[in-house]
Order: sequence, then C-alpha cells, then structure tokens
Amino acid sequence: MTALNSLTPTGLAAARKHTALPKADALVEALPWLARHRGRTVVVKFGGNAMVDDRLKASFAEDILFLYHAGLRPVVVHGGGPQIRRQLDRLGLESRFTAGLRVTSDETMDVVRMVLAGQVQRELVGLLNRHGPHAVGLTGEDARLMTAGKAYARVDGEPVDIGRVGEITDVDDGVVRALLDDGRIPVVSSIARSGEPSDAEDSGVFNVNADTAAAALATALDAEILMFLTDVEGLYLDWPHSDEVISRLTVTELAGLLPGLASGMIPKMRGCLDAVTGGVRSARVIDGRVRHAVLLEILADDGIGTMVVPDDPAHTGPRPDVDVCAPTALGTGPSGEDSTAVMRQERAA
Repeated sequence: MTALNSLTPTGLAAARKHTALPKADALVEALPWLARHRGRTVVVKFGGNAMVDDRLKASFAEDILFLYHAGLRPVVVHGGGPQIRRQLDRLGLESRFTAGLRVTSDETMDVVRMVLAGQVQRELVGLLNRHGPHAVGLTGEDARLMTAGKAYARVDGEPVDIGRVGEITDVDDGVVRALLDDGRIPVVSSIARSGEPSDAEDSGVFNVNADTAAAALATALDAEILMFLTDVEGLYLDWPHSDEVISRLTVTELAGLLPGLASGMIPKMRGCLDAVTGGVRSARVIDGRVRHAVLLEILADDGIGTMVVPDDPAHTGPRPDVDVCAPTALGTGPSGEDSTAVMRQERAA
C-alpha cells in the first residue's frame, strides 16, 4: 500500500493540497508576465542541441504550446546545420565552409531544401500538432515571405563567391500575420527567393542564415520578443576566468562589443542588435540545452540568458542594470562553441 493510500480522507486531502500548492504558486508568479505579453508576437529561433536531442525537442514544443495557449502569438524560425551535414555525408557530398559560411552549390542547395522543409520542419510541426491543429510549416519561398540577394564571404577583405547563399533584402510578412490571426503557429524554414527574375525554376533560391532570418522576420512583425536558442548560456562575463553570463546589454553597449565577439556568436548578437534597433522590444540569447528554456526565460524576472534592450530606459526589461566595459579577450564557452565575448562588467547592487 502506498503512503497516500494509507492516509485518512482528511489526510489525503491535505497531502493533495500541499502537493499541488507549488504548481499554484508557479502559475500565480507567471501571471504578471502572461498579462504583459498576452496578444504579443514572440519569434523564437530554434537551434543548437534543442534540434537534435529528442527530450529537448519535446520540451521546446511544450514551451511553444504553453505560450500559444496563454494567449501569446509564437513564431518559430529554424535552420538545420547538423541535419544538413549528416545528409551531405550520407550522399558523399563535401561540406565546405569559407569564412564560417557553408559553400552552397546547386546540389547542396537541393539537400538544404529537402532537409529544412522536409525533415526538420516536418518533425517540429508534428510535435506541435500532437495537441491540436496548431502549427503550419512554410519556407521563406512561400508567398515570397523572404527575398534575398546573393551573399559573399569576405576573405582578407576580398569578396568570395560561395554559391547559393543569400542575404535577406525584404520580408513580406502577410502570410505569417494571416496565420497568426487564424490562430496558427507558423514554423518557418530559412530559405529565401531571389529578388531577381530567373528562367530556371530553382536557380533563384538561396540558403540564408537562420539567425538573420529570425531577426528580419521579428522586425517585420513588430515582435515583442526575439529569442535565440543556442548551445551556450549567453554572452560570458570573462571566459575562461568566469562563467558568469551577462544578463543585459543595451543596443549601444552591444554595438561597441560586436567587433570583438568570437565568430560563432556574431550572427545571433547582430540579429539581436538589428531587431531591437528595428523596434523589437527585447532580444534574448538563451541556453537551448536547458529543458523548458523558453519558459524559464520569458516568465522569470531574472531569466537565464543574455537580454538586449533599447537604450531608452522606459523600454528596458526588469533585469538588473549592467555596466559593461570593453572586451578584454576572446574564448570558447563550456560547450566548446566559439561564441563568447569576454568582457568585464559589474552588476548594480
């Protein structure tokens, strides 16, 4: 007989009450955040270990569904670097990078489209739709959601052609707004169409950086929050001498730090800077290795990652103020990802 079964009816009721009390406390604590963000658009870039770990994928889907049922308007943008690499290996195709960017031939672009729209997106849409007909998958090609121009890598200051890699030049967010107004969760793959006319069916399709795509879409949607899931805790204070994470940065502080960031974090922090400068109220970089990282970030006063806010104090979030000095060195975070700004700061008392 279990301990609960051995209790009297009065004792059983008391045990149930105390067991449920922490859940009630958590819901009450979240109430101000839910009220503040209700009806607001939240764009989340899905990436890092959260994309390849089944448990983390499931908890991410639960977080997005919680936001949806709490009255927020979530939009998910994703890439798929690990999955693309595995598929290229299976097909015997070489994965090459120049200046940190994947060289994308016509053959590689076919794999990118297949993996992003046919594998990563479908799996995520399936997880979200386990609890109802909520999620709809689309790519930047659909309804000309994202238009891109050809991007070049820079090597020793010179442009290098890296194939079908694009830089977003325009976002037509009508299809995403229509889905949101219809009560759906858009799940967007980071592929874009060329703005130039083309005779060939697929020659005008570009592979675009998912961080950049998420930032551009968040700006176009006037999103309340842009969130990047990655494999580090955020920007580190002084790695490897400290594993403390910078809690908050203003756009001016971030702009000063950006040239000194390690390469892995630059697209995310550039996306944060561009989005907040473009009107997004805050942008966050959070550790996607943590279960329910999205909820922990959005529903807690101190959050779990690095938040970027406008310079205007009236628009900053509730986190403690931060005094940021110039970066002193560069390093690699605990996960091994080269994605830290090592800098000195002091928290306000």
